[in-house]
Parts: sequence; structure tokens; C-alpha cells
Amino acid sequence: MSDHKQNVISRVDEVSKELLSLSHKIHANPEVAWQEFESSAAVIKTLSDHGFDVVEQVSALPTAFRAEFGSGDLTVALCAEYDALPGLGHACGHNIIASSSVGAAIALASVAKDLNIRVVVLGTPAEEGGGGKIVMLERGAFDGIDVAALVHPGPVDVAFAEPFAVRHIAVKFSGKAAHAAAYPEQGVNAADAFTIAQVAIGLLRQQLPSTVRVHGVMTRGGEAPNAIPEVTEGRWYVRATSTKLMEETFDRVAKCFEAGALATGCVLEIHDESEPYSEFTNHPNLNDIYKLNAQAIGRVFDDNDPRIKMNRASTDLGNISKVIASIHPYIGVNSGSAVNHQKEFAAACITADADQAVLDASKAMAMTLVDIASDPALREYVKGYSRP
Repeated sequence: MSDHKQNVISRVDEVSKELLSLSHKIHANPEVAWQEFESSAAVIKTLSDHGFDVVEQVSALPTAFRAEFGSGDLTVALCAEYDALPGLGHACGHNIIASSSVGAAIALASVAKDLNIRVVVLGTPAEEGGGGKIVMLERGAFDGIDVAALVHPGPVDVAFAEPFAVRHIAVKFSGKAAHAAAYPEQGVNAADAFTIAQVAIGLLRQQLPSTVRVHGVMTRGGEAPNAIPEVTEGRWYVRATSTKLMEETFDRVAKCFEAGALATGCVLEIHDESEPYSEFTNHPNLNDIYKLNAQAIGRVFDDNDPRIKMNRASTDLGNISKVIASIHPYIGVNSGSAVNHQKEFAAACITADADQAVLDASKAMAMTLVDIASDPALREYVKGYSRP
């Protein structure tokens, strides 16, 4: 193992208490998309304390930031996610992402001059449906980045990310209220419209390939049982293994909602909650390097474990991966039968195993970026791919 790799491992160990304190602090105060004020402030303080120059509120986003250390001609970026899920807290473990990205960055700062690299940490809000990274990409926050990386928690370790493309939509049916017993014939039932749409989607699923996912919830279903519902609302996600297939599927799903409006006489409104997320572009050579480094510090990969499917979950880093060489592996927290987006998984993201995942993810990603920076061919490879 090279001296630079030994150095980054040692540096993570030196700051391990700070990293775990940061992870626990974010976990204890879950903040949903675009509201991550205390979480982003905690990440910023840790980086500032270690000599990073921080610009806050980048891209005109109150909880986004860009922190930099060094001035080399290869720029590596660690993405810090820190938003939680409504009602579930950190059931996707973004406390681990934030703290491990900070850990990898601090470790890399210790070898930045030797490796001729600039180390960047991007505070990226609203991954859970808001598309924070996409907004930041469009507004220039990723300019100059040659490689982008983060490590995401899951039940088990997975080196390759295979996220679906996804479109997040909000749906609203508007009808007309009336007394449900006295004047039902004068109402236009928005709840019926939603029911028809959901039944149509349920039937559509039989004709959809296994490479597609369609799912959603009703968020407003009426105001009183004795009033014909005037307005119903919901949120739906359409996912597929490619953007093209996602858009084709969306067109079919939209027709199901249109059917509800047609059958009931309601007015239908559909709008996107964020820019669509792209499928992820992998670089097998970079993923293999991460896997070897993770194995070198004791991580185990089992491609036959059915829990590896977390690597299919959508991410706004997919859009970044289209223009910047990106790495998005997963690290296990030994959550047993609990999987992402369950309360039990949130509890698993603050255990001793989760703490070990923070430190191991920091080390493995820092080691991977050391390998990229140390190899002239890999430096040219990521520079040649990246084109924001």
C-alpha cells in the first residue's frame, strides 16, 4: 500500500471522533429537503475547522455550499448529502454520506500538495426528490470538477451503482363539492377521479417491463365524509433503467390520470416537482478501484445477497454522472432485515456498525481518489470525460 494511502487512512483515524460526532448530530436532527440549515452548518463548521475555504449559499440555495482545499490541476469533489425523509428521519442514512464525504476530504487535504489536487466538498441539499445537485449543476457549482464521488449507506456493500432514471410528479384533480347525502348529483368527485387513475395504473403494471417502477401516494383525499371531495392531490414517481424508457412510461401513466379526469369531469393538473433524474453512468475501472480499496480495509462484497438492490435507487448524482466522471458505491451498515426507507433502517444508521461504515467509507473513497490522482492515465481519463 502506498504511503499516500497509509496517510489518508491515518488521517481518518485521527479525526474519527469528529466524524462520528458529525454523523450523530445530523442523525439526531433530521431536516427534510431544502430545510437542512443545522445539518449544513455542522458540515461547514467541521470543514472550516480543518482549513477549507467555504462559500455558503452557492447556486442561490440557502443550504448548499462549496468548500475547497488546495490548488492542484486535478479537482476531486466529495458530495455531502444531509437531507432526511419526511416522517422517517434519516432512513436513507444521509448522515453517513455527509460525514464520510467530510472524512474523505479531510484525509485528502493532507496529501493534496503531494498529489497536485484540489479537494472540493459540495454541500448538496434535497437529494430526496428535490434534485439539489441538478440545480447546482445548472447554476455552475460543479464547474471545474474532474471527478465526483460519495458513498451511500445500504444494508450491504455494493461497488456498482445502477440507479433508475426517475420523474417526480405532483397530481391534482379539481372537481366540485356538494352535500354527499342531499345533493350528490351536483358534485364532481375528485376522489373518484383519483381512484379511477390508481386502478388504471394498477392494471397498467401488468404490461410494464421489470425495468420500470411506478409508485405514489395520495396526499389529499377530501375534507369531510359528508362532502363530495372537491380536490384531491398526490405525488407519483415514474422510474426506468433509461431516461428514454422513463419518458415513454410517463406518457402511459399520464393517460391513466387523464382517464380519471375524463370519467368524472374533473380538471387534471400534473407538474414536475424537480428536474428528472438521469440513470447513472458507471466507470467500471473506477468502481473496481473502489472495491479493491474497500476490500483492503476489510469490507466484504457479496453479489448474491438480495439486499444489494439498494443500488437501483434513483439519485440526482445520475445527472452529474452524464458530464463528470462519478463514483457512487454503497456501504453496508449491518442492518439485518431492515432496508432503506424504513424506520428500522434509520435506527441502524446510528449504531456501532454505522459508525464503522462512516470511517471505512471515508478511507475507501479517499484511497480511491488517491489512486486516480497518482495514475497519469486515470487523471487524463477523468479529465477527458468530465465536461460541465
